[in-house]
Amino acid sequence: MKNVILILGMLVIGVSGFAQNKNAHATIEVDGVCGMCKERIEKASIQAKGVKSATWNVDTHQLDLIYNEGKTDLTKIQQSIADSGHDTEAIKADDAVYANINPCCLYRDQKVIDDHKDDKHD
Repeated sequence: MKNVILILGMLVIGVSGFAQNKNAHATIEVDGVCGMCKERIEKASIQAKGVKSATWNVDTHQLDLIYNEGKTDLTKIQQSIADSGHDTEAIKADDAVYANINPCCLYRDQKVIDDHKDDKHD
């Protein structure tokens, strides 16, 4: 009987170890307008424990992530990004934090968006 319990216990531990992907891939939308936004978004993403890679595209606003599901999840990553002042598809940055980012990066302001369309700072 002890052997059966031991085997079942090891089986449960083994299965749970495989259930978490150490190289999970995800793409999320993050608002921003320029190269400075790109640096801030990628840095905030990497600061979330378990994120291995973060690449944000200025034109598409898509953030491609590789992360360890055993250490973090998309909500934690998006919260880290929102804490840096950028809205994600699921979490909006606090207005006070947003107001403190560089005026060039105020992606909620249509004039700033239009200015970046004209000059393509990146």
